[in-house]
Amino acid sequence: MSRLFSASAIAEAGYKMKSHKGAKKRWRSLGSGTTFKRAKAYHQHLNVDKAPGRKNRLAQTAYATPAQAHKLKKLLLPYGSH
Repeated sequence: MSRLFSASAIAEAGYKMKSHKGAKKRWRSLGSGTTFKRAKAYHQHLNVDKAPGRKNRLAQTAYATPAQAHKLKKLLLPYGSH
């Protein structure tokens, strides 16, 4: 019996790769989809005991290194789509 629809190799294998939910919540891709940015941790609460310079550094955006970006592309975009 022939199939009435086309199935990719992924569907025939019986499983799908999932995007990493922790990485998905923390990282955002920039325009090209090859670089990523995130907010730094430890800036939400208990700020009274932190020095002003430390709070300013924690308020800045962190960008992924090329090695991190390579891993993030695999975690967030397992099939290469945006």
